[in-house]
Amino acid sequence: MKNKSCSRRAQFVAIHFSWILFFSFLLISLPGHSQRAVVKTLPTDESPMRKPAWISEIPLAFIGTWDVKPLFRTRVGGTPVWQAEEYKKTSQEATIKKFKDMGVTMLLIPFYKGFGLQAEKQEMDDSKKVAVLCRKYGIKVGVYIGATMAYESFLLEEPEAKEWIVPNFMGKPVIYGNQSFRKLVYFQHPGYKAYIKRVLRLAVENLKADLIHFDNVSVQAQPPVFYHPLAIENFRTFLRKKYSPDMLMKRFGFRDVKYVEPPLISPLVSVVNDPMFQEFTDFRCQQLADYYGEMEKYIRGLNPQVAVEINPHGLNGVNKAWEEGIDYPRILAHTDFFWIEDQPTSLADGVLTTQIRTFKMAETLNNRVFTYTSDSKVAMAESMAYNRQGMGMVGGREEMEGSRLAHQYELQPGQQDYINFFHKNFNLYSNVHSVADIAILHSYATMAYNSDRPYQSTFLFEQALIQAKIPFDIIFDDQLKNLSKYKVLILADQECLNDDKLDLVKSFVKNGGGLVATEHTSLYTEWHERKRDFGLKDLFNVSAPEWHNRSSPEDILDIPVQRNQYGRGRVCYIPEVRAAKKKPATMPMTGQYWKLPLNWSELVESVKSVSNEKFGVDITEAPLTVTMQLAEKNDHSALVLHLINFAPVSSAIENIKVSLKIPSGKSVKGITLMSPDGVGETRLKYTENATGQVMFSVPQLLTYGVILAELK
Repeated sequence: MKNKSCSRRAQFVAIHFSWILFFSFLLISLPGHSQRAVVKTLPTDESPMRKPAWISEIPLAFIGTWDVKPLFRTRVGGTPVWQAEEYKKTSQEATIKKFKDMGVTMLLIPFYKGFGLQAEKQEMDDSKKVAVLCRKYGIKVGVYIGATMAYESFLLEEPEAKEWIVPNFMGKPVIYGNQSFRKLVYFQHPGYKAYIKRVLRLAVENLKADLIHFDNVSVQAQPPVFYHPLAIENFRTFLRKKYSPDMLMKRFGFRDVKYVEPPLISPLVSVVNDPMFQEFTDFRCQQLADYYGEMEKYIRGLNPQVAVEINPHGLNGVNKAWEEGIDYPRILAHTDFFWIEDQPTSLADGVLTTQIRTFKMAETLNNRVFTYTSDSKVAMAESMAYNRQGMGMVGGREEMEGSRLAHQYELQPGQQDYINFFHKNFNLYSNVHSVADIAILHSYATMAYNSDRPYQSTFLFEQALIQAKIPFDIIFDDQLKNLSKYKVLILADQECLNDDKLDLVKSFVKNGGGLVATEHTSLYTEWHERKRDFGLKDLFNVSAPEWHNRSSPEDILDIPVQRNQYGRGRVCYIPEVRAAKKKPATMPMTGQYWKLPLNWSELVESVKSVSNEKFGVDITEAPLTVTMQLAEKNDHSALVLHLINFAPVSSAIENIKVSLKIPSGKSVKGITLMSPDGVGETRLKYTENATGQVMFSVPQLLTYGVILAELK
């Protein structure tokens, strides 16, 4: 895994992304061209596979020891002379028993780092012994599989693997960070895939792994990788399969892609208009998703109960499609878990930075999240509340820090109480689903082709919902086909929507759904072609800003908020999400810019105004540093409300007023407040009204509290 301290921009420099400056040209809109002819992706042939049963049955709290491999540490350099001694301690039975006593249910151990099967044989044998001990103590085993090649030793074993290595890009080798001995390979090379399958077979059959952890996913599909000769041919094949000759003519102005090459594009751009780079981005996303689809199929074929996990990181404001070839709906269709290693939970300078977006995305895409929680109780609480039955990695570090290795599995004060609480009250976290009244869309074309205003507006609108304690889901293009569970749909500067998606939005509103849209929503096709007017003009009842040229940012309409009726639904058009801390053009929308927008209360009130019903929860008299997650038991026997205080705890927050909407046909049997913060369990008094609302007050909240509303 990457060091958390290594920024993406620094990594681009480190792996020699010597990009030339951005060039683009305008697509020519031909008469009669229909957006319905656009094909965004090439679907995979495989239907979704059944998830391993165990992942929904255990409270997942894990420890990681994968990066203490002596071979890797020796080659990196700078390690202490007692490294080998400390490495041995991580595999001793006393250590494994200690993990069990802590409440750990999985250990993520080293296996394959890319040095070669012979070079790593002794360490693989060590890991096999650790796996046996883990099974003795009832601990699941996850194994590490790297995606880089430590070529100096690897080629001694597999000299033909030279063909897998990505050739120098613009005169410099394509490597991992500043570790020059770790080269990147073209992961779709048949020889490389066959080799990785050998590694996987060893992990599944010899070591009896319960989970495969694929590392380095966030660097695998960066643009230089696809300058491999085979990748160039694959790109041409991709275009031929995706488009007919006539559609190629509409897309590029020519019918034959025989001489097409990957474009050279700078990552420091706002908008991509170049159709070849748009397609190159889509190709990279599809190639990476297809690779993990193939690996998932192979792993499940060996043992269907082995879970698959990757580390593409999460919704952190980076344009993942441009920079890393990652489209979450496509790639997470083949996984059970994924890692997030960045954007740590924090509250600084009035900006609340959380992982909440990523947890919400994971539930939408039927995944669970791995994250670091050993730093604080708040991080543990966030994972318990928003994640699905997991509290993350509670011990272990990626790097050895002097003599601290032996002590890195010690918990911070109070954290053992959180782990114990998680185990004792696992019924609060298992067999539940989130209750969300609102969906906010991340459309692929919008978020892939413009990394400025769509990111700023979408993330800030989400920030307003998070801190205002409004229940919402993050959805993607496919979820537009089933909006029936939601009262409101939010399109925060979602520019690129084709006719099919516009029809789905219109149908949702016409049938009584609420719509809130901002800025330039629906003003572009999915090829990022400017339309004459909004595709949703009949809903907004406003005209688009005047178009200047392809190089100038679109104007913001100088008009008040517009409210309209469309069919049985209500529409609110907001001309701008006004950033309190504007993101500089071309830069990622990272956590430092997640300050509540200046008009955040207007955004929240607009969402409420277009809903025909009250939302599932209403929380008052709680500061903006408190967030909530509302879930319901799958058997409809209870509602579970999680409250987290992200501010440093100096004193308890008192008398938080809560109103819960009770499902139709149900009534409340009792309400209990629970917390791992030393306050025990408290039965709460409540009142119910004729509209199906139950009202109560939470007497105090320190860091984390859970309210169980039992139903009858």
